[in-house]
Amino acid sequence: MRAVASRSRLNSLDRRFFITGLLALPAGCASRGSGELEPGGGSAINLNAAAMYGPIDSEPFPVEGIDIADRDPELFRQEVPYAGRYAPGTVVVSIPERRLYLVQPGGRAMRYAVGVGREEALNFRGTATIGRKAEWPTWTPTANMIQHIPRYAAYAGGMPGGAENPLGARALYLYRNGQDSHFRLHGTIEPETIGTAVSSGCIRLVNQDIIDLYERVPVGATVVVLQG
Repeated sequence: MRAVASRSRLNSLDRRFFITGLLALPAGCASRGSGELEPGGGSAINLNAAAMYGPIDSEPFPVEGIDIADRDPELFRQEVPYAGRYAPGTVVVSIPERRLYLVQPGGRAMRYAVGVGREEALNFRGTATIGRKAEWPTWTPTANMIQHIPRYAAYAGGMPGGAENPLGARALYLYRNGQDSHFRLHGTIEPETIGTAVSSGCIRLVNQDIIDLYERVPVGATVVVLQG
């Protein structure tokens, strides 16, 4: 009954709103052509993709599997060569590439495909810190969102986490100078938007990938968003 209630709640909303990413969060920066991201190593098909992107039934809410049959292998999570200047443990988001790199020792990185802001001005810019982490986070519309779509006032107190929550299974909150920047790295209920520019600034990953990243990245980790 909880899943049915949650689904009916979201169905009363405009689903297109979430696809276009009107999560009303400020903007960020990324750069391709910086000479930092080493080509090669990212084109090999990950033979474990089917296992990585299968359904997850060990969560409080179901995580649906992703059909990888027609999915570009470049969107699969994989370890790749990395020639950047950032220390291991740093999260580096390249907005033009629509990729996130978790820097590893030895010139390597875990690479994830992401969805980014639909306009350059919407993306976060510069450096932040993971100020907190949340599993199945609450989604709360901003005052700006409620002003433009008054029916979202019903969620002014927050939509609880769940299978239909637009933030997905996990969220990493970006802080700057000890304050919440209102940007997040988070999951999504729209996996087809990964690898595209659709959001209002947050960096979104498929739920399987944000769960993986969440386990690897501690509170206090540095996030660098590069925008060309």
